[in-house]
Amino acid sequence: MSVSLEGKKVTLVPYMREHVPKYHEWMQDPALLQATGSEPLTLDQEYDMHLSWIHDSNKHTFIVLDKQLIIGEFFHGDPHVEAMAGDVNIYMNDLDDSQLAEIEIMIAESKSRGKGIGEESVLMMMAFAVKNFEIHTFRVKIGESNMASLNLFRKLGFEDASYSEIFKEVTLELSVKKPKAEELQCLYGNLIMHS
Repeated sequence: MSVSLEGKKVTLVPYMREHVPKYHEWMQDPALLQATGSEPLTLDQEYDMHLSWIHDSNKHTFIVLDKQLIIGEFFHGDPHVEAMAGDVNIYMNDLDDSQLAEIEIMIAESKSRGKGIGEESVLMMMAFAVKNFEIHTFRVKIGESNMASLNLFRKLGFEDASYSEIFKEVTLELSVKKPKAEELQCLYGNLIMHS
């Protein structure tokens, strides 16, 4: 599904090959590696990872564009590397529940933090997932020291579900019941779509 979603502050675009060098640059930052639980990769490995992501039907990744940084007009299909702020993903890997998705957000660019971009991106991804994949439960796993992410997801209504002493990680969940489902459907209806 090649679609872009446009909100008030961000535009979510499919993860394209043109995004890989900038993404790779982000993933050289030890703080981002720790926050995302990632290992450093070579650029070639990052290109391979990109291919595996875009061909996996259980994953959906959008690159987050900061609308204030887009140069010129937005055209679907143009990667707008200059406006890349981070990424938002869902993983539907639970073998017992195909309507459960793990969600992740990363705002890698410091100039794009503190502007509400992460919150809008997560809500847009949740609305997209509910509408297109009938997701009824979202789960997020966050390192206990990542207070910004913990606070964001708790603000969005996620509740603590478990804690891993081994990984020093908190798992939070949000069940999409009627009021939340209606809120997300309304949000989805207000998004501008480009395909």
